[in-house]
Amino acid sequence: MSLSTQYSTGNYQRRIAVIKSQSIVEIRLSGQDIGEIAAVYPQISLSSCETASGRVTYGGRLVCTVVYADENAKLCRVQKGAEFSHFADDERLAPAQNSLCALSCERAQVKRDGSSYVVAVVVGAEISVFASAERNYLSALDGAILKRENAKLYTAVTFTGESEVEDDFDCSAEDVLVPAAEALVLDCNCRAGTVEVSGEIYLSLLAVRDGKPVSLDRIIPYKCEIACDDALLARKAVCRAEIKEISVNAKVNEEKGKCDVEVVARLGFAGTYYDEEEVSLITDAFSCGNGLQLTYAEEIASPCTEIKVYSERVSGLCATKAKLDYTCAFLAAALPRAEFARSSDGIEGSVSATLLYEQNGEMRSTEVNLPFAVSLAGLGEHCSDVAVAVCGVNLRQRAEGECEAEAVLKIAAAECESAGVRYLSDAAEGEELKTCDSAISVYIPSAGDDLWATAKKLLQSPEEIQATNPELAFPLTGRERILVYRPRNS
Repeated sequence: MSLSTQYSTGNYQRRIAVIKSQSIVEIRLSGQDIGEIAAVYPQISLSSCETASGRVTYGGRLVCTVVYADENAKLCRVQKGAEFSHFADDERLAPAQNSLCALSCERAQVKRDGSSYVVAVVVGAEISVFASAERNYLSALDGAILKRENAKLYTAVTFTGESEVEDDFDCSAEDVLVPAAEALVLDCNCRAGTVEVSGEIYLSLLAVRDGKPVSLDRIIPYKCEIACDDALLARKAVCRAEIKEISVNAKVNEEKGKCDVEVVARLGFAGTYYDEEEVSLITDAFSCGNGLQLTYAEEIASPCTEIKVYSERVSGLCATKAKLDYTCAFLAAALPRAEFARSSDGIEGSVSATLLYEQNGEMRSTEVNLPFAVSLAGLGEHCSDVAVAVCGVNLRQRAEGECEAEAVLKIAAAECESAGVRYLSDAAEGEELKTCDSAISVYIPSAGDDLWATAKKLLQSPEEIQATNPELAFPLTGRERILVYRPRNS
């Protein structure tokens, strides 16, 4: 026997690592005019992400807005930014790789340092790393009995882009102190040469009305197109949106007694989709005369099939850092955000917000936390990306010393399928097999054997097994008796 092999080769891109990292960025503020600090809002955006040998370096900009009461108890704000650059090490990293980085502000803490205040923010980074790999599979193997299957081969395609979203509206406020916002991607589709992204921005304004703080919420829908030269056919994509910059221009309309608000948000997008190619692959082989030394390759991809959107209302008692009683008059629940993790049937975590209240004629603030556990119907185990935004928080005192909260969560989850394929990448001829000389043999199979497993054990082609045993039904039960006929060689 002599084997003859033919190969098909090419390159594809795959995700090789997801690296998570934490670091601390500090911003120092002069405390000369700052009295009681009422709220702190950190906004972070990515500026760069590059891979080198064993290391990925990412950088961004942190902008902190601090709302405080001055010596006259008037609410004021100060804003300051800082550039930062951090890194994470991993032995799998190399210069030619492509990476997508998502940044988040995980915690913010304010501490006094002499005559200054220091805002320390814990910055979290989740970095997906993609690398090019060589694909080599057997396309033909003459001299052996083959098992062929039609399968899809995938290659990952990454894309990034930016877009501006504008909105204007009236609100019954005198001034806007802090615009806090989160952006969700609710749908993302590839078309020829472009990626279409649609979603919503959840805007929470900490504003002033009649000299007191109020919280105003607004949902801003958006649709954007991102150029992507590699996009050819219609594909569903996984995409994240970040607010790189947001500006709010508020003008008082004295005739109407309202405030005209103009919002301009610069959004950054980063995502992935999978191109697919359907091919006929050799997934197994055997020879009737010689053993075969087979080499297998395996690929795993996670193409997105659907983006599921949920809207959930959560409520209950919440924890507060300050002791609240009936002398406290609640004014505003500002700057809401959600921390969460996947659970077996949904997500669980907590909604946090800054409560501004008045007590004994003084303005005070405290952080409140509402724990939640939400079941999400139809959320599969291969959901690769979940994003949550808070659409407003309402607080009230249920009883003295007890604070009750209600919030609406908007949840976007990218449902993906686990697409794995295993195929032959090489084959070599082994030692000659010892064959049975009997004209007829009776074989007792194992329960669960399919036609290919049976043929491989009997060293006959599947067609021969079916021709000589037409009554067999696969998979086998183990109670069958299979006759093997061997023609006499003249």
